[in-house]
Amino acid sequence: MRTEHLAAINQARGSRRAVILVTDLDSGDGQVVAEGQIIGGGVQADIDKAFRSGRSSTVEAGGRKLFLNVQVPPPRIVVIGAVHISQALAAMAPVAGFDLSIIDPRTAFATPERFEGVDLTADWPEDVLKERPLDAYTALVAVTHDPKIDDFPIAEALRTGCFYVGALGSRKTHAKRVERLKEAGITDAQIAGIDAPIGLDIGAQSPAEIAVAVLGAIIQAFRKRDLRV
Repeated sequence: MRTEHLAAINQARGSRRAVILVTDLDSGDGQVVAEGQIIGGGVQADIDKAFRSGRSSTVEAGGRKLFLNVQVPPPRIVVIGAVHISQALAAMAPVAGFDLSIIDPRTAFATPERFEGVDLTADWPEDVLKERPLDAYTALVAVTHDPKIDDFPIAEALRTGCFYVGALGSRKTHAKRVERLKEAGITDAQIAGIDAPIGLDIGAQSPAEIAVAVLGAIIQAFRKRDLRV
């Protein structure tokens, strides 16, 4: 690997951006391609597939054999609300390959006893996200039912371009949320990206079932994300 390629990959890793080192296995020539970048040579479909799967592979395009060395930031889930759904989701997310953290200023809910071994912060999202900002490889899950806690991180996730933004609540609750977000300057196009009611429609009833529905929606959004955003 050339020094300049290694430097580009390390820079992308440090800023949580996805890249692929495309290497011609015959000539040894290489190129670092960023997610969303369009390149020629008949390899675009393979590049896009590799970004979505996160798997390195060897492909053939234009009579050339190429190795795609994929570097995708670890996807993560930030949950706003230390509730029963969060407890179930915290157990499931690592199995599916997602890092997970929970933020909730309500110290009666955000206790180590209820979330043993979980990255838990009992503070306001406004303060936490200054130090640990959201990004395009983050899913934001808001489940407190309290607009004073949920609204800021939802708006921040939409502005940042998180690959998934989900919010708990009925359609009536969401309609009120939409009005507040519009007042905060969030556009209709951005608001349309909120998954509400949250999760895949599997008829979930219990907190654990809702967590399954949410995790399914997150996986779907990550694997089918728009690479050209």
